[in-house]
Amino acid sequence: MPELKYIKFEKTGGVARVTLGRPKHNVMNIDMMNELNTLFEALISDNELKCLVIFGEGKSWCAGVEVGDHKPGMVVDMISVFSRIFELIDRFDVPIIAAVQGACLAGGMELAIACDIVVASSNARFGQPEINLGFFPPYAVVRLPELVGTAKTIEICTSGKIYSAKEAAELGFISRVVEDDHFDSAVSSTIEQICYNSPMIIRMNKRAVKIARGAWLASAAERVNDYFLNSLMKTEDTMEGIRSFEEKRSPAWKNR
Repeated sequence: MPELKYIKFEKTGGVARVTLGRPKHNVMNIDMMNELNTLFEALISDNELKCLVIFGEGKSWCAGVEVGDHKPGMVVDMISVFSRIFELIDRFDVPIIAAVQGACLAGGMELAIACDIVVASSNARFGQPEINLGFFPPYAVVRLPELVGTAKTIEICTSGKIYSAKEAAELGFISRVVEDDHFDSAVSSTIEQICYNSPMIIRMNKRAVKIARGAWLASAAERVNDYFLNSLMKTEDTMEGIRSFEEKRSPAWKNR
């Protein structure tokens, strides 16, 4: 993997930790987004991975995408690289956690809502203020209706309002808000709860949700039941889960 200039990365115990690190507010430029894409491409095929966590270095998580990269000479490349981030995130079979402190705005908020779980410090701030500069947020207009509905999406995108973490949780586009003093422990607890489980079964749970996404109830139930009976029930780890429960012991996962 090439040397990383704008992000930091470490992997331990099945957890990949990515830290956005472009001072002073982790605003993403094309080079930084290319680094994210290169890293995501490498991690997607890691069968030992249990979750991916994205942190922000400093006072902000990510305050958006570099305004200069929106100029006509660069915007085609910028949109291509930016869109690739979300294509890759959607291909991950493990949960992705955004651990958000401080400003999470514009392209930064789009990155956060692309994740499966958003744990936010009470000092976090969210918003899509692109309209104030004459833009709209291309990923947010696709993703936000799934999270908050059409009317709230229009409000968020056309007002440019900045929302507190509490307001964001009430609207439903982030998962959890914790006080600043408990933020690190809350993120760690979320990671630990996920990592107790089999890497294979973690993946199968997320795949099951995606299999059902957007389908009518009967069709979704048929697809999920088929996946349960003909895929999940044929894994060694599911059988181990049953045995460990009956034997009153912790499971010994084999990831197969």
